[in-house]
Amino acid sequence: MKKLSARRRHPLAALVVLLLALACTGGLYAAFAPASKAQADETAQSLAIDEGKKLYAVGCASCHGTGGQGTTDGPSLVGVGAAAVDFQVGTGRMPAQQPGAQVPRKKVIYSQAEIDQLAAYVASLGAGPAVPSKDKYGPEGADVAKGGELWRTNCAQCHNFTGKGGALTHGKFAPSLEDVDPKHIYEAMQTGPQNMPSFPDTTLSEQNKKDIIAYLDAVNGDETVEPGGLNLGGLGPVSEGLFAWVFGLGALIAVAVWVAARTAKAKKS
Repeated sequence: MKKLSARRRHPLAALVVLLLALACTGGLYAAFAPASKAQADETAQSLAIDEGKKLYAVGCASCHGTGGQGTTDGPSLVGVGAAAVDFQVGTGRMPAQQPGAQVPRKKVIYSQAEIDQLAAYVASLGAGPAVPSKDKYGPEGADVAKGGELWRTNCAQCHNFTGKGGALTHGKFAPSLEDVDPKHIYEAMQTGPQNMPSFPDTTLSEQNKKDIIAYLDAVNGDETVEPGGLNLGGLGPVSEGLFAWVFGLGALIAVAVWVAARTAKAKKS
């Protein structure tokens, strides 16, 4: 009986064995369990940066430098952010075909996935504006009237009152904003491409940008009605005044000549 009692397990032995089993199971789960969402996102971002670096080396490094530091042919990209890349490449302005006073909009040569990869790489060079989400430039909650006021105060001097564009100095120009993706308009305000000043959130808030985009859609949308007739490019009093002088004054001169001819003919008869 004494031998049997000596062989009996300690009452806590079973608990210790259970805890060890759970510890081993937990270790195995941690080793073989799927990665967390944060880890997966980090891995995907790293892959995007690597692919973007390869695209950059082929299409961008010759002008902007191998590390984005800039050269005599192109500015530094350190700190411009993903939004600048999404705008410039997403509108076809970059890669540029040739140097000039201004790089025009043209056909896009990269897919959106490749643009995202390029943007991820450039963003890794230094902090800058991120690509905006749709809720920032969508029409929901926008004030069109306020947007018109902000547009006339900050933008109409170059792009004219309805965003039709206009000429600047030394061969430069403010491009037309018709048929431009609202996301790209938002990014242009964020980053200030080429001749345009930037409007960070401290100058124009996210809501202000949303209002301006809603105004442009209201005056240039497919369903917009123009009750005034011929809009003459929407350029305002300059084009309207020129039209009045050329055609109005021309008509008056023609009428004066006709009256004078009729009067002279009547006197002869």
